[in-house]
Amino acid sequence: MFENKDSARTQLQDLGEFGLISHLTKKMTVTQPSTRKAIGDDAAIIEVGGHFMAISTDMLVEGVHFDLGFTPLKHLGYKAVVVNLSDIYAMNMTPTQVTVSMAVSNRFPLQALEELYRGIEMASKHYGVDVVGGDTTSSAKGMLLSVTAIGQTDSETKITYRSGARANDLLVVSGDLGGAYMGLQVLRREQEVFKANPNHQPDLEPYHYIVERQLKPEARKDIIELLAALEVRPTSMIDISDGLSSEILHLSTSSNVGCDLFEDKIPLDPTVIQVCEEFGIDSTLAALSGGEDYELLLTIAQEDYPKIKGNPDLTVIGHMTASGSGAHLITRGGSAIPLTAQGWNAFGSETSG
Repeated sequence: MFENKDSARTQLQDLGEFGLISHLTKKMTVTQPSTRKAIGDDAAIIEVGGHFMAISTDMLVEGVHFDLGFTPLKHLGYKAVVVNLSDIYAMNMTPTQVTVSMAVSNRFPLQALEELYRGIEMASKHYGVDVVGGDTTSSAKGMLLSVTAIGQTDSETKITYRSGARANDLLVVSGDLGGAYMGLQVLRREQEVFKANPNHQPDLEPYHYIVERQLKPEARKDIIELLAALEVRPTSMIDISDGLSSEILHLSTSSNVGCDLFEDKIPLDPTVIQVCEEFGIDSTLAALSGGEDYELLLTIAQEDYPKIKGNPDLTVIGHMTASGSGAHLITRGGSAIPLTAQGWNAFGSETSG
């Protein structure tokens, strides 16, 4: 018989996704010479015959990561591939292949899965990757998708980890933030209105940009190409899947440095600001904790600033500080507030889009 240890139970939501991974893998050691980077970055790195491969896996679970009440299956297939490719780009590498595994219940007909795979095919063609395998099985309830992305580079020096940031490096972000989270708020609101009135036809045109950011995000392949063209090699990099504050803390912890993030430098699309006002949500909070933007957050040496200055796709939002100084948000009023990881918790109660 198993001993009842309810009094000593630790709830998974108390650990969070990354705390759980760290706890479960803390005793695991690397024994293979070909393993160059194991757990703890956007992707694992393996050396094969002088070439370097990145491998990343993400799982999407119905009712946890997506809601088919407002997520078209084609968009879901596209997004499932893109979120994994984003991890490869965050290593400053080129994705080349993906595998797709899924578990589905019998409520899904063949035509539904064909629609899902149309999205997978669209993403693979757009980003130039091959779908090379996977697995399919049954599910007692709902749908589960697991995508593994593989990437490569011919030079180890091109690989960018989370751990390379140094004090005084500039903190840079691509694109704008908060759009995916606010798009999710719009979709949830319209879903509730539809439940109350099935004849309601939502007008999503004013929210097109942020809804697309939620349902059909894009990995920033263009930013990797831009950095190469500008001859800028990031000292560290991560993609923004769980919110800006969480990703800054990952970089700071991995690199053993602090960070000052300036609130007035965070790039926000006008639609995000408008919809935040509509929902009564602070736009800075949406950027810090919203997640799913899949922009790239990177650090660069100060001497590289002239190369990116004025580029509309890159914004300097802060700088790294000395070890032990902590990570802070410098508000518009000049106050320094400690950053906390308040992004989406996979083991919490909130369902993502």
